[in-house]
Amino acid sequence: MKLKAFSLLAGAIALTLTATSFAVNAQTASPSPVLLAQTPQKERGPWKELGLTDAQKTQIQAIKRDSRTKMEAVFTPEQKAKLEAAKQARQAQRQAGQGQRQPGQRRGKGGYADLNLTEAQKTQIRQIRESEKQQIQAVLTPEQRQKIEQFRQNAPSRRQQGNPQ
Repeated sequence: MKLKAFSLLAGAIALTLTATSFAVNAQTASPSPVLLAQTPQKERGPWKELGLTDAQKTQIQAIKRDSRTKMEAVFTPEQKAKLEAAKQARQAQRQAGQGQRQPGQRRGKGGYADLNLTEAQKTQIRQIRESEKQQIQAVLTPEQRQKIEQFRQNAPSRRQQGNPQ
């Protein structure tokens, strides 16, 4: 009788420990949107190697935000709806764990290819992007500009190697 009670107790403890570890994994695997919004974005590409100051980061974020607002003003309501739908689809893929690109897989150009942009819209977007580039260049030091230029020059060789950076 004691052996039966002991094995029942051991089984209950083992089940509790197993269930607890699964609960902890589930909790950390899907953080809340609030936590995601508070998590700083990782710098990618050449940005992580530039050694940007906090002031530079803030200025560049403001420039990018302003450019995004200007680009959104160029789109028709239908195009905005398509962009929003594509954004939600990407978020759903990321949450399902399918957001990682495979080596050699190309990233889309912001989802603009499916929008059927007019030539006037394409021209406006090019102008906005060029203005953004010039404004960001003005924020960088000469050394940082040189690193960015080297990164751009080496981009074709990185693409051939399949490096997503």
